[in-house]
Amino acid sequence: MSHSAATSASLYARVQGADPEIASLLHAEWRRQEEGIELIASENQASAAVIEAMGSTLTNKYAEGYPGRRYYGGCEHVDRVEEIARDRLKTLFGAESANVQPSSGSQANQAAMLALIPPGATVLAMDLNHGGHLSHGHPKNASGIYYQFVHYGVQPDTERLDYDALRDQALEVKPALLMAGASAYSRTLDFERLAAIAREAGAKFMVDMAHIAGLVAGGQHPSPVPHADVVTMTTHKTLRGPRGGAIVCKKDWIKQVNSAVFPGIQGGPLMHVIAAKAIAFAEALQPSFAEYQARTVRNAAALAGGLQRHGYRLVSGGTDNHLMLVDLRAPGPGITGAEAEAALGRAHITVNKNLIPFDPETPMRASGIRIGTPAITTRGFGEADMETLAAWIDRVLRAPEDADVASEVGKAVRALCARHPIYPDYFA
Repeated sequence: MSHSAATSASLYARVQGADPEIASLLHAEWRRQEEGIELIASENQASAAVIEAMGSTLTNKYAEGYPGRRYYGGCEHVDRVEEIARDRLKTLFGAESANVQPSSGSQANQAAMLALIPPGATVLAMDLNHGGHLSHGHPKNASGIYYQFVHYGVQPDTERLDYDALRDQALEVKPALLMAGASAYSRTLDFERLAAIAREAGAKFMVDMAHIAGLVAGGQHPSPVPHADVVTMTTHKTLRGPRGGAIVCKKDWIKQVNSAVFPGIQGGPLMHVIAAKAIAFAEALQPSFAEYQARTVRNAAALAGGLQRHGYRLVSGGTDNHLMLVDLRAPGPGITGAEAEAALGRAHITVNKNLIPFDPETPMRASGIRIGTPAITTRGFGEADMETLAAWIDRVLRAPEDADVASEVGKAVRALCARHPIYPDYFA
């Protein structure tokens, strides 16, 4: 994908004139993205139109409240922006109601829980060490501070969810809320089955589809929207929009959701980001977006297969979606995720260290790395490139301290990236 961003270039020139120190860092980050391979599963490259909207004069407008019910004057234009964003989001996911104001996925989760259950209520959610997210009950996160979390996880033999075991746990725990969704689970989630478990246990059902929102929109993963009371998401990651969050829900819950977002946890919404969300939702409604999601999944399967052929064990045996977890312990290269992240970084390949289920290591060391294909697919990499990439990853991880290997692979990486520029006109 090639983005044109002439206006951004002129904005950069003004930044350079006003603050050369920050301008140099903007340029350095642009070069890092252009010259490196991005494999962090939660990152992507937004279109130039999305980026332009975030740099617009809408950033100046305060708009506490909702369209038609603001606490400030002069909101006639931003009201329409928010209405368009909500309507597009509802169309994209076939949802009854939507809120586009959350500034992040974590805040969307916080609002959803505030809408659905009282503080102190019990929530059954996926174990953070098995693929869950910080906002799913980490003891130092607001979720874990204000609610009582019990966690379910994957089975030791399959490293997949066992829905019968989850049902038994839910019937024993009797949570007020069953939460589904993960940040590092490579298999398809059965939302219909999860909804049935929630109903049987007398729980409300919430889904955090931050990672798979784009796959759902593109028809590459079953949708939770028909089954859940409330569904949260991020608008970046696979959805390929600006950094932010959003919520869709049954119409019976929209009043509570709106109140939970504002005034519950946020003040004035970021209207420039909401405009960028509206653009991203329009992009996601195009046929080309579904084609992109299909390529993302095919690339993930191809990269997973390539790594397996090089002798790597993948958690749960592979992937159904856009990401995979790679176990680095013997008989693999026998290094930690932290060591792998650093070694690949020196070769201009960006990944993140990640715990694997039942990991004996600490989170800051970890036994695995998480790899995703959304960003490289946006960039135009195809299945043939995945075999090459698997070989580069293997070469680096088998010799993590070898500077010559890092240099040689890094040169090859930069050459491939030069054939697939992201924002070629950004600093023209």
